Amino acid sequence: MIRYIRWCAWFCALLLAVLLVNVARVQVWEAAGYGANPANKRTAIERYARPRGDILVDGRPVTGSRDSGQLLRWERTYANGPLYAPVTGFSSQTYGTSLLERAEDGILSGSDPALSAFPLWYDLARGHPPGGNADTTVKAAVQRTAYAALAGKRGAVAALEPATGRILALVSSPSYDPAELSGTGPAVAAAWARLNADPARPMLNRALRETYPPGSTFKIVTAAAALDAGVVTDVDAPTQTPDPYPLPGTRTLLPNAGTGCRDASMAEAVQWSCNTVMAKIGVQVGLRGMAEAARRFGFNDDGLRVPAWVSRSNFDTDMSGDQLALSAIGQFNTTATPLQMAMVAAAVAAGGELQAPYLVERTTQDDGTQVRRGGRRTLGRAMTPATALRLQQLMVKVVQDGTGRNAAIPHTVVGGKTGTAQHGVGNKGTPYAWFIGWARAAHAPLPGVAVAVVVEDAGGARGDISGNSAAAPIARAVMQSALFGAPWQPHAGDPTRTGPARTTRSDPTRPEPAQPGPAPPSAP
Repeated sequence: MIRYIRWCAWFCALLLAVLLVNVARVQVWEAAGYGANPANKRTAIERYARPRGDILVDGRPVTGSRDSGQLLRWERTYANGPLYAPVTGFSSQTYGTSLLERAEDGILSGSDPALSAFPLWYDLARGHPPGGNADTTVKAAVQRTAYAALAGKRGAVAALEPATGRILALVSSPSYDPAELSGTGPAVAAAWARLNADPARPMLNRALRETYPPGSTFKIVTAAAALDAGVVTDVDAPTQTPDPYPLPGTRTLLPNAGTGCRDASMAEAVQWSCNTVMAKIGVQVGLRGMAEAARRFGFNDDGLRVPAWVSRSNFDTDMSGDQLALSAIGQFNTTATPLQMAMVAAAVAAGGELQAPYLVERTTQDDGTQVRRGGRRTLGRAMTPATALRLQQLMVKVVQDGTGRNAAIPHTVVGGKTGTAQHGVGNKGTPYAWFIGWARAAHAPLPGVAVAVVVEDAGGARGDISGNSAAAPIARAVMQSALFGAPWQPHAGDPTRTGPARTTRSDPTRPEPAQPGPAPPSAP
């Protein structure tokens, strides 16, 4: 009898061991699979069982949480949703997260181990600490100014603090209200379908994710490459460039929109946006020199994060001579995000040092205790300090008496560069209007803001569209707001509205040259 009881005991022990092994299998090896199974609602229920942490602008929340009373209890809310959508992105119970909501999801949802001094306790208790907050670098006044200045036109604005890389404004237009996507049900599905079907693409973050031909604004990169390489040693010396300029290896002639670019110096070519001169200079620098200069400014970087990912800005590294000439004036396959071109302006303003742009100043626990801090991080030197100083002088002349006079601000040193880029099949699309620039208050030691503006659908006749008319006034308002807190409004008779007449070069009130499109030139 005792023997049978012993056998039974051993059998029960074996069953218990098998049970424990199976529990371990389920809890350890199979847990991830069960957690990711769409039929498992527990993960989603737990995720939305508590309010989400907030995204802050100027220390104030622009997001919140609402008790829906549903199974997925807490829904995301947004204050001024369309204004801050390019910064926050959306947090949807149906469609997931995007932009900062995704990049800082661990902090906001409470799942980041850094939120607790004893993360193991929450693991054992199968819970999470309250969601933390993400305090952004965005300045509310600058963001509002940029959004209002775009006035619903398709385009984008990116504004940076040159010395640190802080993103002061990030605007994409048209925008959308991320609150429409927060919950579940037919209304959310209908909003998602409508927004994705909208030809204006309101959910596209044009400041970070869209790339455009930068047109003449890229001439700043070409000028930096030429100065650093010693191809140009005297910016005021004639360049012996014909007008029009024959593209190397072809019979195709590259023209200028205005007159007075024949044999112009590089200084005049930047001031009056001469295609011919800058294309020739780009060819003289050579493919290797141009590609290396573009790389130093941040082109061809697949890993840029702010912390949301940023689309790669492109400068080809394998081109023929004619293609290089077009690329040197911001055409052919050269493309850039507005943030990238703001980085170009910021590098010039900062004396040649390129700072990594960043959007989160710090993350905190729900009680304000700091978890992590963002900070200044250099991406390297884009150009020598001497080259940066010369480019600052050239960009100031563009605004004082060149193609960018609509960016001028009284009692402020402003440097800039306009651009008008053709695109589309046969270059029939409405030209993109660009302006990049920086501004320094009269008594400040360093520029306080760098900006890039692109307008896709500038109004007016096609031949009258220019960076000066469509993009420069927006940039002026943004820079004014960043430096002084409110946009400058020109009034009748203000001498900064227009400059003195000029007869030796093309009239600066006319559009700067629209660059030829990316179609390859004809063969010889």
